[in-house]
Amino acid sequence: MHNHPTDLDGYDWPVCVTPRCGRQLWTAEIGRWACRPCEDATSRRITELPALYARLDTTAMLMRGARRTGGATSGSKTPPVPPRLEVLALVGPGGVAARLSAIEDAWRAVLGWTVAPWRGSPGQAIPELAGFLGNNLLWACSSYEEVGQDIDELRRLHVEMAALVSGVRKPGRVNIGVCPTRVGDGYCGSPLTARADSHRVHCAACGTRWETLGEWRGLRAAQEAVLAQAAGVAA
Repeated sequence: MHNHPTDLDGYDWPVCVTPRCGRQLWTAEIGRWACRPCEDATSRRITELPALYARLDTTAMLMRGARRTGGATSGSKTPPVPPRLEVLALVGPGGVAARLSAIEDAWRAVLGWTVAPWRGSPGQAIPELAGFLGNNLLWACSSYEEVGQDIDELRRLHVEMAALVSGVRKPGRVNIGVCPTRVGDGYCGSPLTARADSHRVHCAACGTRWETLGEWRGLRAAQEAVLAQAAGVAA
């Protein structure tokens, strides 16, 4: 923790540890790691995350603006609409819930608290995760030296979600969780990535492919089932 100076000669005034801030702390903030404006902005973002997630986690958002591709299947005259992978990367396993859980786990470790409980699907977990982070944000800004990186991660996450909700698309490769394909007595588990401008995903390890919207839904359900099974084994 920062100490209040007794001799200002050669003293480097403490600054906010948040990467995009770095301003000198006010006298009343001495002893904190992150400044109050950064705390206030982060608190607002945390509060908005559950609502942003709820808007992203819909079929309409997954398909909004996605290009139609391929031919019709099962007699349908309309070709399947691929989901937006940048949306799926946030609402599925390895997305928003996993990124918030990583911050909670780090805070719990420093506080010496028990490991966070399993909270179900990402949609069920995110309000609980946001509640934990919001309730303990003052402690983190005051006493946790690494809080600046977490504040920056929460800012990036909020920016990504808000941009998608407002319709601003960000192309590029995204992580979409691990491969849930059964292999022997377990599952593949290899990381899956895909380009945001393509609807095709291929697991390089086991060769499984997902292409249609129905297959994407099946992939997401299988990933959540694997996570739930793993949590049950660990409990």
